[in-house]
Amino acid sequence: MSQVTHAITVMAPSPELPDLQPLKTLLEQAGAQIHDMRSVAVPRALQGVRSVATLLISGVGDHGGLKASLEALAPFLGADCVLQTMATRLADYKLAVFDMDSTLIQCEVIDELAKAHGVGEKVSEITERAMRGELDFNGSFTERLGMLNGLGEAALAEIAANLPITPGMPELIATLRGRGIKTAILSGGFNYFAHALQDRFGFDEFHANTLEIVDGKATGRVVNEIVNGDMKAGFLKSIAAEMGIEQHQVIAAGDGANDLPMLALAGLGVAYCAKPVVREAAAHNITQIGLDGVLYLMGSNSELV
Repeated sequence: MSQVTHAITVMAPSPELPDLQPLKTLLEQAGAQIHDMRSVAVPRALQGVRSVATLLISGVGDHGGLKASLEALAPFLGADCVLQTMATRLADYKLAVFDMDSTLIQCEVIDELAKAHGVGEKVSEITERAMRGELDFNGSFTERLGMLNGLGEAALAEIAANLPITPGMPELIATLRGRGIKTAILSGGFNYFAHALQDRFGFDEFHANTLEIVDGKATGRVVNEIVNGDMKAGFLKSIAAEMGIEQHQVIAAGDGANDLPMLALAGLGVAYCAKPVVREAAAHNITQIGLDGVLYLMGSNSELV
């Protein structure tokens, strides 16, 4: 019997898995062999609303082609089908870093601030293009930020108190922390909101932009250097170095083009409900389930065959 080389994790936001015959047919056509299929435990709070299983396989000749086929199949199944090498699945992860806007939370905070200031449509259009990788991040961020000049500080507190949390995020962070994995927010957004998430969910640290406030109003400027994609990657490297771990022991998740550098560095880089340019480049994509899907991509030695 061939040695298991890959795993496919099927993750459904429902009490039962869908009919997996289309998946099995796809694998047969690709020349892959299924060795075993195993249920994967989900956090207690999500039991009854999640179904997860892992197929252990071999015979993967074209990893990229199979990955693309599985991702195309996912919407029809209503379940993510994520292909991993066993080395990636079984790595000893020690650090997990996350983008904030549209990853940990279901909004872009800069767009919410702009709405409160009456310039929401202009800013959100620029944000969308920046996240798709169509605009330079620093330039577009500076332009959007300038439109917030004069925004009252009270708007920040109101938005922070009502952040729409991504489904599965609380369970993901609680479980990672329970396993002794360090968690960090690396955001091109603002410290004010990252701090609010840290207070609520216990992230170990965060790195984001500081919005300049003078006399109770935003100036439309950021304090210090803008946190862009390269800086996110730099923070990942520096935190890992401080911990004395290798980059393959890091998990990273994000949705925008400015997340690609850190996703590429991490051992387990996950694009969550990401823009097309990010989904194409990322090694692993989640689109059907909540952010807790990251958990189910972390295997155990009991999966060795």
